[in-house]
Amino acid sequence: MRKTVIRSAAAAILVLCAGSFGSHAQDASEKEIERYREMISDPMSNPGYLAVDRGEALWSEARGTKNVSLETCNLGLGAGKLEGAFAQLPRYFADADKVMDLEQRLLWCMQNIQGLDTKDVIARRFSGPGRASDMEDLVAYIANKSNGMKIDIPLSHPKEQEMVAVGEALFYRRGGVNDFSCATCHADDGKRIRLQGLPNFSKPGKPAQETMGGWPTYRVSQGALRTMQHRLWDCFRQQRWPVPEYGSDVITALTSFLQKQAVAGELNVPSIKR
Repeated sequence: MRKTVIRSAAAAILVLCAGSFGSHAQDASEKEIERYREMISDPMSNPGYLAVDRGEALWSEARGTKNVSLETCNLGLGAGKLEGAFAQLPRYFADADKVMDLEQRLLWCMQNIQGLDTKDVIARRFSGPGRASDMEDLVAYIANKSNGMKIDIPLSHPKEQEMVAVGEALFYRRGGVNDFSCATCHADDGKRIRLQGLPNFSKPGKPAQETMGGWPTYRVSQGALRTMQHRLWDCFRQQRWPVPEYGSDVITALTSFLQKQAVAGELNVPSIKR
């Protein structure tokens, strides 16, 4: 009996030690990851700034049947005004009579201001080996113009309020072959996938602010700049849900909800992530 008790106690100690070691290992790994990010956060070291430069050229390039640039595109603060525009998106646009995120709005401006056939732009919505993405580059350039500003999406229009409500419902909606929802991973504190911490979006605050304030981002593991459209598209894919169409209202609704949870978070983009 005594040996059994001793063995049980020893096993319990080992479990506790293993748990403590695992916790310390995760903390150490996170510190090293953060140190790595700090080392390459300077614009001269962050490859995401190459996308910013390409986006600036695309913004002023005359294209489409009307042979004009995007410089008269109104992103919410007036024609051609970029400073602070990204911090207030998604938002309602009266000329389109709908709430749009940045990529939806850029597609609208390409089609209506430039007379551009956006089929190829949509086909290259996400970059890959040997395949650049105009949209990723434009988003990087425009978002960077809001650096240091606070997320402050407008919520006064009924359609803006409706879009946030739809986004919240989608966040908690379970489905797919795994019966997952966004909330499965992102509605509790302290959750992880492997060594990666998962932000809690179920309540406003620091986790949502820090996360949304860092998109678009350069993904080291993918060797590419990625937008929130790509992040949410990939979340649907990983949940084994049917993936939404590019520029769909589904993505805009979810983004609206996430931005609402992140209000007052400071933008620092393009950031750099694993």
